[in-house]
Amino acid sequence: MEHIYDVMIIGGGPGGYTAALYGARAGLDTILFEKLSPGGQMAQTEQIDNYPGFEDGIDGFLLGEKMRRGAERFGAQTKLTEVLSAELSSDVKTVHTSDGTFYGRTVIVSTGAAPRELGLTGEKEFTGQDVHYCAACDGMFYRGRTVVVVGGGNTAAADALLLARIAKKVIVVHRRDSLRASKVFHEPLMSADNIEFIWDSTVAELLHTDRLCGVKVKNVHTGETKEISADGVFVAIGRKPATELVKDQLVLDPAGYIKADETTRTSLPGVFAVGDIRTKALRQIVTAAADGAVAVHYAEKFLLQTFH
Repeated sequence: MEHIYDVMIIGGGPGGYTAALYGARAGLDTILFEKLSPGGQMAQTEQIDNYPGFEDGIDGFLLGEKMRRGAERFGAQTKLTEVLSAELSSDVKTVHTSDGTFYGRTVIVSTGAAPRELGLTGEKEFTGQDVHYCAACDGMFYRGRTVVVVGGGNTAAADALLLARIAKKVIVVHRRDSLRASKVFHEPLMSADNIEFIWDSTVAELLHTDRLCGVKVKNVHTGETKEISADGVFVAIGRKPATELVKDQLVLDPAGYIKADETTRTSLPGVFAVGDIRTKALRQIVTAAADGAVAVHYAEKFLLQTFH
């Protein structure tokens, strides 16, 4: 007989490793699959200041390693491998990886959501240094400085307002002639004396030497370009939930996230979604970690009701 785990976790971000910790501590036979390194996107962030317990902040890669070691201390297994496909509808779920096939009674999906990128030269090189995708995470580095926010939806609007409290100047670049953001954002944005708008425009180029020094923006109607000096760029043009593995098996919301409420339960029994992959109001390390704990609580209940 093949070995059957109690809990299989796909994705080693903060939600996945919190689930692994809680699962292993509860005495559940737990395995986690991660294709890159512990921490997920968090591991790419140099300085995390909004996760409790680290008064001086902490490097994201180090925090990911600490989460891994904490879970493994109680017996959780980490398998560094890519999950190629999964079959989630049976009582015993199947996960196919580049290192073989694994079986489990429950699955916790923690594959995350990546920010949509501008696709410009130098963007990856400067990510986490002068190019950012989370104002709540990295805005504090720009106190008294000038930043560009790219986008016109709710995230861009919220980022611009947050940054306006920190930065000297915020320049919002949007490809349309008006914001797509909810009306509640419009008045505070328009009345802020340090927020400037560049309409009908996209960012065509990142200007830099060894550090970012500005952006070149292009008018979408005239093709005219101009250069803007800035110390940092915050990209808020949407996110891409990593649902390729499950999109034909689990119910997704209109934006492509897995439909799962605060219980983290999905449309299939014994399958849970935690962290940035699920429908939720706030996507942060601390909310992903909370999801991981909740998922194991309900996974335990499911295991007791279904297999005992």
